[in-house]
Amino acid sequence: MVISVTNLSRSGLSDWIIQRASAVILAAYTLCLVGSFLVHPEMDYATWRGIFDNTAMRIFSLITLAALCAHGWIGMWTISTDYILPLQFGSAATFLRLLFQGACILLAVVYLIWGIQILWGF
Repeated sequence: MVISVTNLSRSGLSDWIIQRASAVILAAYTLCLVGSFLVHPEMDYATWRGIFDNTAMRIFSLITLAALCAHGWIGMWTISTDYILPLQFGSAATFLRLLFQGACILLAVVYLIWGIQILWGF
């Protein structure tokens, strides 16, 4: 039995559900931002700041940022397991895959922390 320690969940079905749910959140957020631009066609910094000073928008943005990180991680994990194969790279495939996945995790965490700092001003 092979156990993967780098995927987001223990089940492909769970990853699939997370991927789809995060896509819905990302789509809803995109529609929200497009709606903001349509309502305020002459948007300036003060208007933009007013939108994001609202706690509900900050929370929605934080949820969207977390969804983006989860969505991206599952996609990159899938790419790494599908395309970094032992047949192509021999015994170095596991090292290359873990290096790639580690870099993706690091980037996702950095972007999440950076986004929190931007949203909440820490």
